[in-house]
Amino acid sequence: MDNRNVQVEERHVEHKSDSSMVASTFIKYAAYLIIFFGVLYFLIQYIIPMF
Repeated sequence: MDNRNVQVEERHVEHKSDSSMVASTFIKYAAYLIIFFGVLYFLIQYIIPMF
């Protein structure tokens, strides 16, 4: 019987968020919101008063 001292190395992987990816995603959704509210404003100001 062979007694071996096996040392297990533990690794904790931290997923670092890419700040440029977060920024580009934020800009994309901010642009979606601006376009949405722009269309909504257009509908309220110009289209709805026609009825």
